[in-house]
Amino acid sequence: MAQQHLEPPTDSPAGPVSGDALAGYLRAQATEFLRSLRQHRETGPEAGAAARAKPRTEARTDARDVSGNVSRDLSRTGEYGSGGYGPGESVDAARALRRSARRISGTLHTFRPMLDTDWSEGMRPELAWLSGTLAREHAHAARLERLLGALNRLSGAAGFPAQTAGNTGAPAKGSLTVGAAKAGALLDRQLTLARTRAHSAALQALGSSRFHAVADSVAVLASEVPLTPAATTADLRPLAAAATDRLTDAVAALPLVTAGHPYNAEALVHGLSADTAPQPQDAPWHQVRLLLRLHRYACEVLYGEDAPIDVRLLRAGQALNRHRDAAEAAAAAASAARTPRIAPATAYALGVLHADQRHEVEAARFAFQQNWQKEAVRTP
Repeated sequence: MAQQHLEPPTDSPAGPVSGDALAGYLRAQATEFLRSLRQHRETGPEAGAAARAKPRTEARTDARDVSGNVSRDLSRTGEYGSGGYGPGESVDAARALRRSARRISGTLHTFRPMLDTDWSEGMRPELAWLSGTLAREHAHAARLERLLGALNRLSGAAGFPAQTAGNTGAPAKGSLTVGAAKAGALLDRQLTLARTRAHSAALQALGSSRFHAVADSVAVLASEVPLTPAATTADLRPLAAAATDRLTDAVAALPLVTAGHPYNAEALVHGLSADTAPQPQDAPWHQVRLLLRLHRYACEVLYGEDAPIDVRLLRAGQALNRHRDAAEAAAAAASAARTPRIAPATAYALGVLHADQRHEVEAARFAFQQNWQKEAVRTP
C-alpha cells in the first residue's frame, strides 16, 4: 500500500519559526493550567481561602493555594453523580487541567533539543503522572456507561438493570437477558470500586507535595521558559517535521489493508486466551494515537490556534479515541468474566459483551483506515 504523507497547511509560515514561538506556546499553556486550578477554587465551597494565605512569592503561592482548594473541593463532592469532580465548571476545569498538562508534556517531548535538558526531562514524567491520575476516575465512569449501554443494546432491555427489575411486562430474550442483569451488576460493582479508588488517588495526588512541586514548576514556566541559548535563532520546523515523520512511519506499519475490510474479526484472535495482558495488536494503534496527538501539538506551536483544521486528521483521531475506549471496555468485560464462581448465564453475557466491544475495535480501525486514505481537507 502506498504510504500516506501528511501535508503542511497551505498557509504555513514560509520562513523559520524561532524558539520565541515555542516559549509563547508554553507560557500560554502554563497560564491555562493555573487558570484551571483557579477555576476550581472559584467554583468550590471555599472560594477565597487562598486570599487568607501568606504568600511566599505571588506566582508560587497562587499555585499552591489553588491546588489546596482543588483537593478540598474534591473531597467534599462525595457523590459521583456529577462525575466525581463536581458539577459544571469544576468538571470543565479538571478537563482543562489535563488538557494543558498533556500539551506541555507533549511539547517538551517534541522540542526537547530547544529546552534545558535536565528541566524538561524532570518535568515531563510529572505532568504525565498528574494527567493520568486525574483522568482515571472519568475513564472508569465512561467505561461503565459504555458497557452498560452495550448490554442494554445486546439484550433488548428498556432499562438496566434495576430499572426493569419490577417490570414484568416484556418477556426475557433467553439467557443473555437473564445474564445481562447479573453481568451489569458485576461490572457496576467492579468499575465503581475502581472509580472510588481513582477518586481517592486523585485526592491524595492533589494534596501531595509532589503536586505542589508540579504547580510551582508550571507557575515558573508561565513567566520564564528555560530555552537553550541556540533556541532563539533555531528553526522549529525540522523538529515538527520529525514528529510528523514518526506518525507517518507508525501508520505505515499498521495493517491498514486488513483494517480496510469491515468485520474481519482480527480483534477476536486470542479472545479466549488465559493471558490477562493487553491485546498485543492494540499497542501499535494506541501508539499512533499518541503520535497523532504530538503531531497536532507541534502544529499548534508552529501555526498557532488559528491554523486551518485538517478534517481528515481530526476524524482519524476521533476513530482512534473510539478504538482506545472499545479496547479498554473489552478488557474490562474480560476481566469481569474471570471472576470466580459466576453463573454460566453471566459468563455468557460477558463473553458476548467482550466480542461486541472487540468488533467495535475493528469498526474503529476501519473508520481510521477510511479517513486516513482520504485526501487532506482543511477548513479555514
